[in-house]
Amino acid sequence: MDYGLVVIGSGPGGYHAAIRAAQLGLTVAVVEQGPIGGVCLNVGCIPTKALLHVAAALREGAHASDFGVSFGEPSVDLKQVERWKSGIVAKLSGGVKQLLKGNGVTTLEGTATVTDAHTLEVDGQRITFEKLIVATGSRPIEIPGFDTGGERVVDSTGALLVAEVPKRFMTLGGSAIGLEFADVYAALGSDVTVVELMDEIVPTADPDVAKELRRSFEKRGVTIRTGTKAVSQRTTDDGVEVTLELKGGEHETVTVDKVLVAVGRRPNGAGLGLEGIGVTVDERGFVPVNDHLQTNVPHVYAIGDVARAPLLAHKAMKEGLVAAEHAAGKPSAYDTLVPNVIYTSPELASVGMTEAEAKAAGFEVRVGVFKLPALGRAMTLGVKEGLVKLVGDAETDLLLGFHMVGPGAGDIVSEAALALEMGATIEDLALTQHAHPTIAEAVMEAAEVAHGKAIHVMQRKR
Repeated sequence: MDYGLVVIGSGPGGYHAAIRAAQLGLTVAVVEQGPIGGVCLNVGCIPTKALLHVAAALREGAHASDFGVSFGEPSVDLKQVERWKSGIVAKLSGGVKQLLKGNGVTTLEGTATVTDAHTLEVDGQRITFEKLIVATGSRPIEIPGFDTGGERVVDSTGALLVAEVPKRFMTLGGSAIGLEFADVYAALGSDVTVVELMDEIVPTADPDVAKELRRSFEKRGVTIRTGTKAVSQRTTDDGVEVTLELKGGEHETVTVDKVLVAVGRRPNGAGLGLEGIGVTVDERGFVPVNDHLQTNVPHVYAIGDVARAPLLAHKAMKEGLVAAEHAAGKPSAYDTLVPNVIYTSPELASVGMTEAEAKAAGFEVRVGVFKLPALGRAMTLGVKEGLVKLVGDAETDLLLGFHMVGPGAGDIVSEAALALEMGATIEDLALTQHAHPTIAEAVMEAAEVAHGKAIHVMQRKR
């Protein structure tokens, strides 16, 4: 079988690449060894967000009495939660299958192995191609001594199976995956502990928003242990004994019923046969690429998690479009900012530079911070925490970064991403009318704070 383009992997990056390439006239095949849609759709982004919606509904119901509405004691049918979550996944996966078929893309089930520069095998079937896109994604990083193959110690896939709610739940890792599952299990009634090796949760985030999110979790009774390393675990009749090493070197043992290992993900670049045709695969499993997503072998491309950080679905989608367009002979290159969202309640979202990154880059920094509880809309929603922080260049007023904790942050960040892409200033955000009352007004208010013109907070005269 001969194809103009073969894509290995049908995750967000892979199916975007395949469909775009087919739209541009190439004969395209997608090879997938698992369910269509990859990790994100089947055991990642989508089912996790379904569980987070359940968690949000439980929290909202618990606080509804503040507004004069009472639902009584909530009852959670875990079997129905699983059916609902699985139904969403099945519907979306089926939708991707139809999109691929409708665009004339051939789907091949099996494991792909590259055998020469223009040939691969799929479970013994020989496939030839002119160009290849590798979209094989990533897998959870393992910690020595923490085997995630059982029921007590799990990775993110295992944590999705909520057959019962553990009384005591621990997540090793205080970034997106760990915090999102901490949010879910806390809402379901678990006593939750988050263990993070670095000094603060979400260590890549601006410290102001990371601390704000931490305060929100701790107000809900979640225990957060930063500067702490998980050393070992031992399963007993009472649960899982996890030995922690504290910052000073002393050790402590904590017993829980379920442990999630969520310390990051590892790219799936090795073991495909790429090295045999001269494609560079680094020691971590990444396949280095240029701005067109080409590897060092020009007719072979790599996108998404396997290509480079950040390991995010929307980044993979954009890279898939760029790679497909370039493979089809179109002038396309990847040059865009990547928003980052943690879908907890409240959400954390950011795009662009943190304050520290801007200073390290040599900018004289101008900052505007606005706390959400001062907004009328926030009060009507019962929001008691959250903020928007804008980072800009004091000399030119150019917006450099946006950071937010609050409801809808994952949607509002798109406004900031567009502003950054278009080279907007902080004043541009201040002068843009925002509908009232909305949470998005906090962007305008933070911009006013940056210029000492805030209306809804008191500022010292400059």
